[in-house]
Amino acid sequence: MAAASRRLHCIDALRGLVILFMLLDHVRETFYLHHQVPDPMVVADTPPDLFTSRLLAHLCAPVFVFLTGLSAFLYASRHGDGRAAASSFLWRRGLFLVLLEVTVINFAWTFQFPPAKVFLQVIWVIGLSMLALAALVWLPRAPLAVLGMVLVAGHNLLDGVHFPVGHVLHVPWAILHDRGWIEVSEALRLRTSYPLLPWIGVIALGYVAGPWFLSAANTPRRQSLLWAWGWGLLAGFVVLRAMNIYGDRPWVAGDTLLLTAMGFFNVTKYPPSLLFIALTLGIGLLLLRAFERRDGAGWMAWLATFGAAPMFFYILHLYALKFLYLGAEAIWGVNQGKVYGFDSVWMVWLCAIVLAALLYPAVRAFAAFKARRRDIAWLKYL
Repeated sequence: MAAASRRLHCIDALRGLVILFMLLDHVRETFYLHHQVPDPMVVADTPPDLFTSRLLAHLCAPVFVFLTGLSAFLYASRHGDGRAAASSFLWRRGLFLVLLEVTVINFAWTFQFPPAKVFLQVIWVIGLSMLALAALVWLPRAPLAVLGMVLVAGHNLLDGVHFPVGHVLHVPWAILHDRGWIEVSEALRLRTSYPLLPWIGVIALGYVAGPWFLSAANTPRRQSLLWAWGWGLLAGFVVLRAMNIYGDRPWVAGDTLLLTAMGFFNVTKYPPSLLFIALTLGIGLLLLRAFERRDGAGWMAWLATFGAAPMFFYILHLYALKFLYLGAEAIWGVNQGKVYGFDSVWMVWLCAIVLAALLYPAVRAFAAFKARRRDIAWLKYL
């Protein structure tokens, strides 16, 4: 495979991997919801297999948002008007994702219309991050990099800032940093599950990393940068986490080595702490490097197929899970209190593997259609 194809193929493969981790987590949220997993997790109450499953899912949002920024830069590089083209595309697709979240995706979770509650989750925050990046692309690369790092590293300084319901800043702060409910009316409430501020930093850093992946970029240099930044982020995570002074909630040693390790890696996702982002992006960059070096393997092509049609798969799997749950409940009834659920975590993994295999042909067909019909503009949004 040509170097240029290999360079872009690894991006799709990494996106595909985190999509499958997302599928695993959504199977858990569908069929294992009777065992609640708060954020951060309660180590003493979370079995290691469940903890590991949830920890893998932590990779999804940071890697996906980072790759969104990276892909926006590559999109700009293919157009003569560069930043203007990227800004226009980001603005239009960002609005599309926000609209998709509050309609098609929210309905897939709740099956309620009109909805009483709307959960503003990852697609919402990716959309808003794209709207923010649509304005930020006009900054020079160095200031944009500084802004991204400040937002990622500094937002935890704001953890103690809260505004009560009714305060003029309650709604904007709930969107930006303080996860909570927004009362729209007596019949409708919005839940800001993914506060925005640190995600703007992540998408900005992805855009800043874009030049590493240009066709004219030197492959050994790209590999060196991914290696250095990946291990640098992980080293920063270990040092800050060991010092226990900033970047996340403090951790404590457990009664066993396993519980101690679980506590050490038990980082906060809502909003994503500095240590959450350092850990997940560090792993993500190293995976991106490894995938480029391993390109050509059959499993890489399989992952890249999922990564080539991410929004199509996202919507498809949500509705597949909803209908599977309704079918299981109709056949077997409720067996875990008020819900139907699996008895063990291994059943969650098995369901995710089977569902990925069943959905693969549809995703492959759509990805091929999308690649073949580049003249259909709206396909770029999926």
